[in-house]
Amino acid sequence: MKLNFELVPDGCWYSNLRSILSPAQWDVVRREAYARAGGRCMICGAPSHRLEAHERWEYDEERCVQKLADVVAVCKSCHEVIHIGRTQLMGGEVRASEHFMKVNGCTYAEYRKALGEANEAHRRRNLVPEWKLDLGYLKKFIQS
Repeated sequence: MKLNFELVPDGCWYSNLRSILSPAQWDVVRREAYARAGGRCMICGAPSHRLEAHERWEYDEERCVQKLADVVAVCKSCHEVIHIGRTQLMGGEVRASEHFMKVNGCTYAEYRKALGEANEAHRRRNLVPEWKLDLGYLKKFIQS
């Protein structure tokens, strides 16, 4: 699937770049993602005048490592799908489910299956007592 849910383990909710980097450093990282995007959502390809920076994390459950894999520029609709838990709380699940199905060319049953799999991964990752943070991705932004 091109567009998927990215449910962050509860213990990692505040491990985001905006809380770690200075505003100036975050600007460098997000602007690089916007430049790569060229005015289009990096997931669905829709043109957008207002892209949002999204941090892509990978989770190594055996080593208990939360690794920053990328920062991508996405449209608001894709971002709402990615963060479906927040979107559900804000009352936007119907819109998000429709966008998920459109982007992925799938049925409602496939949407529900993917959501169930994401929720299962979230449940499993919440069993990890503490995640170590790997920010190696940011090395390319550090001036030597």
